[in-house]
Amino acid sequence: MIARAGAGPLRRLVVLRHAKSAWPEGVPDHRRPLAPRGLRDAPAAGRALAEADCLPDLALCSTAVRARQTWDLASAQWGTPPPVRHDARLYGADVPELLDVVHEVPAEVETLLLVGHNPGLEDLVLGLAGDGLDDTLDRVREKFPTSAIAVLTWRGTAWDGLAPGTALLTAVTVPRGKKAK
Repeated sequence: MIARAGAGPLRRLVVLRHAKSAWPEGVPDHRRPLAPRGLRDAPAAGRALAEADCLPDLALCSTAVRARQTWDLASAQWGTPPPVRHDARLYGADVPELLDVVHEVPAEVETLLLVGHNPGLEDLVLGLAGDGLDDTLDRVREKFPTSAIAVLTWRGTAWDGLAPGTALLTAVTVPRGKKAK
């Protein structure tokens, strides 16, 4: 069920899956860097967030190299990036673990950016969305690829009130950077 107006301020959870990563031989998963496409797509994600007026008050980012690089390149597109917290719990997290991290966010944060990994992020978006605008839910069910951005809105007085089925999925986009010619 969607939270009703009057239940607190409008909050946004912006979910960003890390950009396309490389698979260098002998490199542990946590240390895999972005691939050339990821190096192009991450700044495009940052520009897309700025153009949509969807810049966060706080970012929570996985400690994996590819997630950190995605954050660095995306946030470099903004005049003044918000504070970021790199949290090891976001690496490989499932929905309950992701919600545990989100529930710790201070109440004064109205827009939160979560940078992490699949399948956890896709499952989180689908689990939190009680409904979606247009075809947003179908698009996420079909695929939540690298660099995908999902925006969930809900009303609540604190982040620990965010629960499955309480948010509205208002936007899904997959920004792509252009190859140099």
